[in-house]
Amino acid sequence: MWGTNTSTLAGFILKGFSDRPQLEQVLFGAVLFLYLMTLLGNATIILISILDSKLHTPMYLFLSHLSFLDLCFTSSILPQLLVNLGGSDKAITYGGCVVQLYVSLALGSTECVLLAVMSYDRYVAVCRPLHYAFVMHSRLCHILASMAWLSGVATTLVQSTLTLQLPFCGHRQVDHFFCEVPVLIQLACVDTTFNQVELFVASVLFLVLPLSLILTSYGHIARAVLKIKSATGRRKAVGTCSSHLMVVIIFYGTIIFMYLQPVRSRSNDQGKFASLFYTVVTPMLNPLIYTLRNKEVKAALKKILEKSL
Repeated sequence: MWGTNTSTLAGFILKGFSDRPQLEQVLFGAVLFLYLMTLLGNATIILISILDSKLHTPMYLFLSHLSFLDLCFTSSILPQLLVNLGGSDKAITYGGCVVQLYVSLALGSTECVLLAVMSYDRYVAVCRPLHYAFVMHSRLCHILASMAWLSGVATTLVQSTLTLQLPFCGHRQVDHFFCEVPVLIQLACVDTTFNQVELFVASVLFLVLPLSLILTSYGHIARAVLKIKSATGRRKAVGTCSSHLMVVIIFYGTIIFMYLQPVRSRSNDQGKFASLFYTVVTPMLNPLIYTLRNKEVKAALKKILEKSL
């Protein structure tokens, strides 16, 4: 099968947004700006979480993992996207496509699980504050973070390998801006029912289940917040939860659209624009939503800047 697959030798053509040249110019500037903001914001979070001892808590441990994930996830996709948007050459080597497929899927899957872990951490902090230190001890936090990473690696080893074993029969044009499982399945010249079923099952495990846990956690948090007597404290807590939920809805909503819809019934243009949200927008928003609006982070950042000047 591998020997007869001519795409393995010639690589692929990422069509991306090439049918809209004017849009490409706008997207290049927007993606470049958002990518730089993503690098700056997430690198800042990792740095201050390491340097400030007051931030050596479970919440910031998970946030550091999330920031590292976002840095690597965007860097596995956006540089190639910028190259394609900025020139006429839309090609990607077969090896580059393989690396992009494995890395982006592993990191994306890990983030889905990690967001659920983070929501549990917030549930314990808000709903069981007296037991927080006992429940969220260091060993448990590292176990939960490790489980998120291992589950992401496991699913990409299965899904990506099954996808790459499909014969593409010389089909090289990928109607997308990066190598992703659903769009590569569309290139196959054989029956892909098994791959689609496997993709659906994996999507339920990594999308629907974590999202259900997140919504359940925030349901309990919302009830606890409503019991707060201070109107100011209630508004502050609701504002934080609503911002987080907005990011969760954008992230999970667009990925669910991409992965839980039948491959053949999804519009390619819709899929590309949906993918832009979870590859470009949410990694940039995460630092703003989770930490840069946080007083502890602002104080830590100010302290580091004062020492460096």
